[in-house]
Amino acid sequence: MMFAAVLLACAVSIVMLVVRAAKGPTAFDRILAVNSIGTVIILGISLHGFALGRPEFVDISILYAVLNFLGTLAILRFYRSSAVDNEDIV
Repeated sequence: MMFAAVLLACAVSIVMLVVRAAKGPTAFDRILAVNSIGTVIILGISLHGFALGRPEFVDISILYAVLNFLGTLAILRFYRSSAVDNEDIV
């Protein structure tokens, strides 16, 4: 019962973050929302592994966290080095 409630809370937060990613006034708001979605998915993977009693899911979530972090850094470097104004990005 508690597991379902936590997964429901994660799903609601992902929906709110998707709305934020779609409506974000700047590109950095969108990047932050996508990074937060990745963080909530990492939490969901870890919770799922805990509920099933499979500790290898923690390794998968750590790998996903590293990929999420590196992807965010790559996108931020791209925006920093590009000459595109942040307000013009759709």
